[in-house]
Amino acid sequence: MNNIIKTPKILIPNDGVDLSKWSVVACDQYTSEAEYWDQLKEFVDNAPSTLDIILPEVFLNDLDKQKISNINNKMNAYLDSNFFREVDGFILVKRTLADGKVRLGLMISVNLEAYEYSASNISQIKATEMTVESRLPARIMVRENASLELPHVMLLMDDALGEIIENLYADSDDMEKLYDFDLNMSGGNVVGYKVVDSDAVLKTLEDFISSDRMLERYNCENGLAFAVGDGNHSLATAKECWNKIKKTLNQDEICNHPARFSLCELVNLHDESLVFEPIHRLLVGAGEDFVASMIESLSGEARVRVRFDDDCQSVAVSANPSDAIKDIQDFIDNYLLDHPEIVEDYIHGDNNLRELVKKHDSVGIFMPTISKDGFFDYVIRRGVLPRKSFSMGTANDKRYYLEAKKIVR
Repeated sequence: MNNIIKTPKILIPNDGVDLSKWSVVACDQYTSEAEYWDQLKEFVDNAPSTLDIILPEVFLNDLDKQKISNINNKMNAYLDSNFFREVDGFILVKRTLADGKVRLGLMISVNLEAYEYSASNISQIKATEMTVESRLPARIMVRENASLELPHVMLLMDDALGEIIENLYADSDDMEKLYDFDLNMSGGNVVGYKVVDSDAVLKTLEDFISSDRMLERYNCENGLAFAVGDGNHSLATAKECWNKIKKTLNQDEICNHPARFSLCELVNLHDESLVFEPIHRLLVGAGEDFVASMIESLSGEARVRVRFDDDCQSVAVSANPSDAIKDIQDFIDNYLLDHPEIVEDYIHGDNNLRELVKKHDSVGIFMPTISKDGFFDYVIRRGVLPRKSFSMGTANDKRYYLEAKKIVR
């Protein structure tokens, strides 16, 4: 259980930078809406921005070596110009969402040796959803020569009593405020506080995820320290890159290399603002046969809506949301084997799905919603959920890139 968490050294822009232009939403959002990213680029203009050092997934199909080189060169330029200042310690994050709800988080570094994304892993940091491994190579190409990581990963902790993050926030008036600004594109507001005593917080976290405490919570030996709520593909990419790097290092270098640890935001599963939203399916190129086959193939006591050509059908599925999601995804995967021309995408928000179904003349599936109750117990005892089973909030509630961490010596 030792060495899962490390006190981070976090880079944030120096004073004077327009953080509303610097900070942009996670790259895996608005994957079918290139216009969102075009509007964002127009807003950012030529100001310093994380938009220059991340690659939105909507453009992954157009990936080329020059784009990757530009990203890596821009990272190096920011580092060489002393653009950043270093914060040695944890940062407490207060995010006010567009609907006014407040989500608290804590920026930490986690040991990638303690994380695994395979379906049967027994690691202390677990993926909660099946990783789409075909989506990793392009991300690895972007990261493998990068000098910085900018996290949109959110890890979940099962702190029902609010012992860690909530207690820290109660003392936030005594902390240095590192940033406080409105996020662009209806992202709400974000405030960052420098934690006063990071050593004490580290000790508290290590105690919370100790074997004894986890045995007490879950009544099993193989407990779960943290679960990946958002950004599993990003963390999986970091893991794969680290696996390559460590092959070139001696034992001492392996223990201390900065790429071994990944910067994440830790969020309490029981935070009242944290709502699990479904991630819908958009099938571009599918039509009436797809819908008819889905109706024939699936069964159960619950129903999901399937939209095509201004028509909305009701399809029977299992009453258990996780089982229903698995059955739907299995059907899609099997159908696509015989129809490779169909492109599947993952969409946040009912209205977005309706608009995209009409725009692309495609099929949209309104997916079931996972419950937070028993979530950790499910992951411990049954393993990962089907890929893209849930989202923590809507697209503009996602983590915005802001803090950075060096991953090279």
